[in-house]
Amino acid sequence: MPHTKLRWGLLSTARINRALIPAIRAAQRSELVAVASRTLEQAERYAHEWSIPRAFGSYEAMLESEDVDVVYISLPNRLHAEWAIRALRAGKHVLCEKPLATRLEDVDAMITAARENGRVLAEAFMYRHHPQTLKVKALVDSGAIGAPKLVRGAFTFTIARADDIRLDPALDGGSLWDVGCYPVSYARYLFGREPLEAHGVAVRGASGVDETFVGWLRFGEDAFALFDSGFRAPERMHIEVVGSEGVIVVPSPFKPGARETIYLGKSSTTLEPLTVEGPEQLYLGEVEDMEAAALDGAPQRISLEDSRNNVAALIALYRAAGMR
Repeated sequence: MPHTKLRWGLLSTARINRALIPAIRAAQRSELVAVASRTLEQAERYAHEWSIPRAFGSYEAMLESEDVDVVYISLPNRLHAEWAIRALRAGKHVLCEKPLATRLEDVDAMITAARENGRVLAEAFMYRHHPQTLKVKALVDSGAIGAPKLVRGAFTFTIARADDIRLDPALDGGSLWDVGCYPVSYARYLFGREPLEAHGVAVRGASGVDETFVGWLRFGEDAFALFDSGFRAPERMHIEVVGSEGVIVVPSPFKPGARETIYLGKSSTTLEPLTVEGPEQLYLGEVEDMEAAALDGAPQRISLEDSRNNVAALIALYRAAGMR
């Protein structure tokens, strides 16, 4: 008989798992059944901490299990492609953390593996599933601010540990890959097309990765996106959308809560609040999207073409900054 629930396995014990675990447990058609780590001791300790039924002492062992339907990959960027492809070839659906990969040839290989094996591959951009994001897109598409001209965004925070994997060039660390990808994705989503030009300036840290990145993208003759990302600034997350006839301000675009307020007006001095209700679990949307795609054959909210194009835009920005 076909499964009526997706049985999830966590491929690694990364910190981000803490955000996804409650979402899996809140979803109606999902259950968390396993975790894999590089040692059985570590996997068992994690499984005990989070009340996960099974622990595997290697990633390979979990992929061989017939008791896991979908794998969540929260490994460092450089390892996304390898383990996503291995999971897909093992017959697992895959939810992979953003960015899907850091090379277009790797993205293409991942997409090929998903299609050849008849499995779902999805990029874990949780904000794209939130009602707030869908509301902002609907406002822009309805002409509420006229033609969109500028999307301005930022995502920064401070990394305190020198050994943080996001500072490791061998693992494809860097602020653009880690958090700059959000405002780039947001701008592409709102404009509904791909950028024509990319420009960027990177400030490298001691390890060589971009600890600060400032970039802009041109989407048309008078349509632009401006953003900054970084690991050496206070926590900042915002999006402003400027149209020919109005403005939308989104104070919490990338990690929205269950009740958020966005602002809409004809100018920055006439902004009116709009309240948007969302789920208690921010990551629930991407879990439910996987359920619908894997169990019902429904279209994914974030297509693989969309994910590929976001990686292409990020690569173009790195090249413009002389880092590729």
